Amino acid sequence: MTDPVYIDGSQGEGGGQMLRSSLSLAALTGRAVRLDNIRARRKKPGLLRQHLTAVRAIDEICGGVAGAALGARVLHFRPGPVRGGTYRFAVGSAGSAVLVCQTVLPALLAADGPSEVTFEGGTHNPMAPPFEFLDRLYFPALREMGVEVTAALDRAGFYPAGGGRFTVRIIPAERLRPFERLTRDGALELDAWALSAHLPRHVGEREMTLVAEAFDLPRQQTRALSVSSPGPGNAVSIALRQGAGVELVSAFGSKGRPAEKVAAEVIEQARAWLASDAPVGEHLADQLILPMALAGGVFRAGVWSQHAATNVEVVRAFLGTDAVAVEAGEGGTIVRCPGVKRGPR
Repeated sequence: MTDPVYIDGSQGEGGGQMLRSSLSLAALTGRAVRLDNIRARRKKPGLLRQHLTAVRAIDEICGGVAGAALGARVLHFRPGPVRGGTYRFAVGSAGSAVLVCQTVLPALLAADGPSEVTFEGGTHNPMAPPFEFLDRLYFPALREMGVEVTAALDRAGFYPAGGGRFTVRIIPAERLRPFERLTRDGALELDAWALSAHLPRHVGEREMTLVAEAFDLPRQQTRALSVSSPGPGNAVSIALRQGAGVELVSAFGSKGRPAEKVAAEVIEQARAWLASDAPVGEHLADQLILPMALAGGVFRAGVWSQHAATNVEVVRAFLGTDAVAVEAGEGGTIVRCPGVKRGPR
């Protein structure tokens, strides 16, 4: 029997990313893992509600978790077969349901059949990518690798009320296809929208006016939308596409924060991406590493985050040091994976 993988959660980014990636890779590979010092570098170490939801979700789809409790800093996971099916996972707070999805979804690549999963909690949380990141960036990349995956947002969940809900449907691929994204030549396409709940309509309208002026957009290319949500909230997003390069940047309103500051933040993020020529943005880069380690391929990222570096180290712990090669240069960071000769598991 293969020895369990040991992960020290105080290393790397020292937060929830190492936990989520370790759970995903253990389920994907069938290898047991022991996690110590979970979230050791955070103000409140150990499992918070959002992380505990992810742990219990993994346990529901394949079993084998020991030590799951609020505040736990040690966890043992010996995964059984991953079971497809219909699931519902609720954070029970404004904690990010998107991050729970990012834990469960890679694991379901190894499932014995299709799955339909409903996630409840925060969908537009300033401490995590919003739902649109999944829908517009991450899921299309998985489809390029051969996975059939779709998502629908039923209800937005803003901080601090939470209560959002979205559903994901996934059909695993027998064998993943290599993924490549090195350039982004082509005409620029830009789409912008503001989501607001329980706020005056002029809030989103002001944000969209500023975005349209910043990028010389026709007003019809921007949208101020009122959405259903248990509590008030505001999120502004800009989706950018140039050839194979795609990015989504977002900023979030909060009580007492002027719409003009929210718009200025998202405009600044979009301009930073436009100033680079790398096709893969910061958040997509760290999420691509896990599935691409199985599928194989290469991509170039403009920003290389500590989350991405942590994911590389976790992948190497499970699949070997040659599973991911990282080369930093003036044009960005190039990530190469040979892939595995079999599918998940």
